[in-house]
Amino acid sequence: MTIAPHPTAVPLHTAEHAANSQRSFAQLREQGPVGLAELAVGVSVWVITDYRAALDLLHDRTGLWTKDTRGWMEHVPDDSLVRPMVQWRPSLFFADGQEHAHLRKVITDSFALLDPRHVRDTTLRHADTLLAEFSHTGRADLVSQYARRLSPMVLNTLFGKTDDAAPQLIDAIEAMTSTDLARKAEGEQALGAYLSTLYQAKAAQRGHDLTSWFIDHPNNLSLEEVINQILITQGAALETLTGLIANTAARMLSDQRYRGTLTTGSLPIRHAIDDVLWNDPPLAMYSLHRPTRSVHFHGHHIVQGQPVFVSYAAINTCPYTGQSAEGFRSDHKAHLAFAAGPHECPAQSIALGVAIAAIERLTATLPDIELAVPADQLTYQPNPIYRVLTALPCRFTPLAPTQGVPPAGLRHAPTGDR
Repeated sequence: MTIAPHPTAVPLHTAEHAANSQRSFAQLREQGPVGLAELAVGVSVWVITDYRAALDLLHDRTGLWTKDTRGWMEHVPDDSLVRPMVQWRPSLFFADGQEHAHLRKVITDSFALLDPRHVRDTTLRHADTLLAEFSHTGRADLVSQYARRLSPMVLNTLFGKTDDAAPQLIDAIEAMTSTDLARKAEGEQALGAYLSTLYQAKAAQRGHDLTSWFIDHPNNLSLEEVINQILITQGAALETLTGLIANTAARMLSDQRYRGTLTTGSLPIRHAIDDVLWNDPPLAMYSLHRPTRSVHFHGHHIVQGQPVFVSYAAINTCPYTGQSAEGFRSDHKAHLAFAAGPHECPAQSIALGVAIAAIERLTATLPDIELAVPADQLTYQPNPIYRVLTALPCRFTPLAPTQGVPPAGLRHAPTGDR
């Protein structure tokens, strides 16, 4: 067996990577199916960029790999943008074997109870609220004014909170993503208060929502387990949904193949979403695993406990079969944007439903919306885990206030418990 020499780590946390991630992926591929990358200054991790190698890891059931980050996460600086994603918690993200199956069943069973029509109506209702705030102005940033606010508003409802609690969740998440440690601590405290009141309200009176179903599930989760499953599912969904909505909007507004979609529907929104999941997935890298013993894996010697990530973005954009002459992938289910195996995203159908509804309402309300800057001037956050635009400035014909109100048949009454 040939083992590659120890490579130089490719930095994935810099502005250069954010500006041209494909260059970083090419440098990683030069090391083979697995490459060494720098997650933060001084923090090296292995990153899989090959489809076969990724499936070998994601489908492994030998017990060789663990998702537990304890014993390693202290190497990640407290002010790092990726720290919240690797911070161990008693949740399905960091559990193995039977413990993982026990927690995951609560998530999958509960999400299966969500009515897709309710998810869609909830998304449209909140989208209308946001669109009404800026549709009369003629200009908007679809990241800060739409995608980043819409995601927590929808999740706030699906988990059982009334609409007036959404700003608390939005503010807490914004604070937690700050590199300022004092502000981040304030955000963590605010999110803790939000989750505590949510649990107390649902423990006292159940509703038709995810939190109530987590509490009532036959697997009998403890208070700590319920709160941590809410925290991890919301945390994973918020940035991913934000990126999926924003990246899809950017793709539709900058790619001539989609320009007709806004008025003629020549290519469906789902096609644009699949395009993004293949070529610009909002969750660019995750599936953190660590070997329980030193192992030779696809050409590299990986020491026991060293972290291994899967780069969905690098794998999806690798030049292999599945792409048509027009540049479209032939099988949208073949991408790894939602991972694979026992840790595959349990809520991908919900995420897709929210993104489709969000883009549909945006383009139906503002049919002539266009980018306010050239597409090559759009920038991305310097975050190795997520691929999310910093801003998406757009312009459109301003609407009179009454023009932004959807037809009565599309409106949905305010919801609390139902």
